[in-house]
Amino acid sequence: MVELGNHTVLQFFNLFNMKNENSQQLFEKAKTLMPGGVNSPVRAFKSVGGTPVFMKKGKGAHIWDEDGNEYVDHCCSWGPLILGHANDEVETKIIETIKNGTSFGAPTALENELADLIISNHSYIEKIRFVSSGTEAVMSALRLARGVTGKSKIIKFDGCYHGHVDSLLVKAGSGLVTFGESTSAGVPAAFANETIVLPLNDEEAVKSCLENLHHEIAAIIIEPIPANNGLLIQSHKFLVHLRELCTQHKVLLIFDEVISGFRVGFEGAAGLYKIQPDIITFGKIIGGGMPVGAYGASHEIMNHISPLGPVYQAGTLSGNPVAMSAGIAQLTACLQPHFYQHLQHKTDRLVDEIKQHIHAKGYEITIYNIGSIFWFAFSDMAHLNRADQINSGKMSLFAKVYHYLLDNGVYFGPSGYEVGFVSAAHSEEDIDKTIKTMCDAFDLVMG
Repeated sequence: MVELGNHTVLQFFNLFNMKNENSQQLFEKAKTLMPGGVNSPVRAFKSVGGTPVFMKKGKGAHIWDEDGNEYVDHCCSWGPLILGHANDEVETKIIETIKNGTSFGAPTALENELADLIISNHSYIEKIRFVSSGTEAVMSALRLARGVTGKSKIIKFDGCYHGHVDSLLVKAGSGLVTFGESTSAGVPAAFANETIVLPLNDEEAVKSCLENLHHEIAAIIIEPIPANNGLLIQSHKFLVHLRELCTQHKVLLIFDEVISGFRVGFEGAAGLYKIQPDIITFGKIIGGGMPVGAYGASHEIMNHISPLGPVYQAGTLSGNPVAMSAGIAQLTACLQPHFYQHLQHKTDRLVDEIKQHIHAKGYEITIYNIGSIFWFAFSDMAHLNRADQINSGKMSLFAKVYHYLLDNGVYFGPSGYEVGFVSAAHSEEDIDKTIKTMCDAFDLVMG
């Protein structure tokens, strides 16, 4: 049992009166059917303790669990639901499409429509290929980079997550420039050895590595806005430096925009920072929450993909018409005038008012945000931009905060390393509730 100060997780959880009998029963059943009772590890509540909440329905910015508890949702299916749950336009488009069938394994006009919608409004890609997940998009982008360059090694950064691709499930070994060490059983050492892990926001480490090994390195992959291990906002200077070094050494630059793409602006971090990567990967936001991903690049690079070129990539359900239709509806809404400004305004208000409370109380907590993404850490660092700057010893405090928020109707992803999101569906009243509940949680835990 995880200890939370003077209380175990369970004891702290029981300080409140949340009704969760149905979730408990469902979880016990799930554990007999699926490993750990879940289909993705973080859902198991291991880092916060207690019983995972089984959700039943969502509408707008609100979700309801199997016990009838209602929450203001800041997880948003881990980011993709930028319009909120069961958006009327997305829902209508999905139903309209399903009536004509769910899959054909053949081209549809919807693929053309979504591709054209993205490319015609995105300055940094000229062709796109749809896949079925962010992980698949990254896997395909790496293969493409290797196929284009004829080189095999990849540089990634400590603190960036790129899905469960074998060669990217790695951590840094010893030394400044090191080959990766696997963080998962089942990954051969030979796969991990194709990946070099460097610290974020360290220009000299990248420069040194490329000077010594550029003849072996196909690509550098980075979340330009790292948001899977906290919100580690990088300096613009560092990202520009990556672009310059990649160009100098004939190494491709891959922006993993599975989270930041279409979230911090329609053109994602590439547009926000005005930096041209060689390849960009996208995730489920382009499918309105349906399982989908994509990767895009210039005509020249994308023409290396089969059937035009020698880099093989395929998928039976790639370009699934239901996902395409949901994406068309969602991204069309994102293109409406002032859409991102309104999201920014709501997020800024949430963050600013919580910051004021934290400052007034003198708590060692910092809340970070960019666009409609935010994250709080038990730290007094104004700029936290590397994974090794996160105080893992303070995550027990997050668990306490998490259970208070949960019991009082505010839902986040169940890990202190996960970010929160604001959607277009969040009302000013929703923001007010989140501000009050978070401030009350900090008072309880820090007071």
